[in-house]
Amino acid sequence: MLRLEGVHAFYGAGHILHGVDLTIPRAQVTAVLGRNGVGKTTTVRAIMGLVPPRGGRVWLDDDDIAGWPPHRIARAGVAYVPEGRLIFPDLTVVENIRVAERVPARQWTLARLFDLFPSLAERAKNKGSQLSGGEQQMLAVARALATNPKVMLLDEPSQGLAPLIVRELAGVIARLRQEGVTVLLVEQNLKFAESVADEVCMLVKGRTVYQGTLAAFQQERETLKAKYLTV
Repeated sequence: MLRLEGVHAFYGAGHILHGVDLTIPRAQVTAVLGRNGVGKTTTVRAIMGLVPPRGGRVWLDDDDIAGWPPHRIARAGVAYVPEGRLIFPDLTVVENIRVAERVPARQWTLARLFDLFPSLAERAKNKGSQLSGGEQQMLAVARALATNPKVMLLDEPSQGLAPLIVRELAGVIARLRQEGVTVLLVEQNLKFAESVADEVCMLVKGRTVYQGTLAAFQQERETLKAKYLTV
């Protein structure tokens, strides 16, 4: 479904990704873990074309999308929920969704999105700035789903959320998997990542140092955590 081969990416002269290799199986959740500053966000931005790779390939099915502009990648079926949500504060819930909606809506209609996110249905006429942090995160996911993606890139979605909302978000991600959406999840919250992931990838200094199934990761959890996650 989505595969990175030797991806290099830069911010100016700063070499951030040093040949990242990553495979995201179809209709599964792959969690990318690592300390701050190892290139997790840059990886998803490179996939989305916001930081064009300077080397390597990004395969979406049989297409190498490395270097494509972001709008073309979005139309090919990749959606991005950035860290910080970046919803439109002066637009209502419905207007935020309509901005991204494919016309005509196919899999994720407004009615289906409100079924997935009941709290958004209740706040449909409220502006983005009037929502709680959890509601804003759900709106960011709903807006991304409105593009009818094959792949969803989630960057730190649990950040700053109350435990109850994090559990609700985990349920949403499980539902997306059931609906056939492939998810790449960047997370600092290890407990949350383990609750939803099928595969785990770990980055260190812009390089892939581990990828395996959740079951394999959990067998080595404490060793891997001490080696690659503990500060």
